Amino acid sequence: MNNAKRHEIFTRLRAANPAPRTELKYNSPFELLVAVVLSAQATDKSVNLATAKLFQRANTPAGMLKLGLAGLEQYIKSIGLYRTKAKNILATCKLLLAQHDGEVPQTREALEALPGVGRKTANVILNTAFGQPTIAVDTHIFRVSNRTGLAPGRNVTEVETRLLKFVPEEFRHDAHHWLILHGRYVCVARKPKCPACLINDLCELKDKTVSSEQ
Repeated sequence: MNNAKRHEIFTRLRAANPAPRTELKYNSPFELLVAVVLSAQATDKSVNLATAKLFQRANTPAGMLKLGLAGLEQYIKSIGLYRTKAKNILATCKLLLAQHDGEVPQTREALEALPGVGRKTANVILNTAFGQPTIAVDTHIFRVSNRTGLAPGRNVTEVETRLLKFVPEEFRHDAHHWLILHGRYVCVARKPKCPACLINDLCELKDKTVSSEQ
């Protein structure tokens, strides 16, 4: 795929959604951090249902620690791997208080040092909470990047590297959200909705679907 095609893809995605946002609901970097940790192998909808009640009770590291493990688990038990996630969240809260004055750090190194926070989560926080032009590659972005030819790679690291190289700078801040939403609702895993896709003519997938019916 050439640079002209890539530019046109993001031009169209921006025109359709000028101000994309994560579908996770949050009101602070800490709430976003907790929500993203909970979202691993879970839907945003399920996370939002849990955090709506959780954040009313505790939305700071100190408040979360007061809940304790059993207390936190009661709020998130509807989410997969909730026991492990609860332990990681509380361990993260302790580190935030001990090393960062209770604030979410704004560097990749510090974020990835937090329990349960990997590169993808760090990228989401850096981009969504702090406005840095990072691109977090999840299963949707990995699929879209490879299927369309936008930034193909054998693993998420390769795809991230190529996206950062190929996505025009003017689109880099919002590219993460556009690609996730496109993969979640249009370029879906089992049967992409090619007839309804606004970048159909730019996509390099050879065997496009001819019907948008699922």
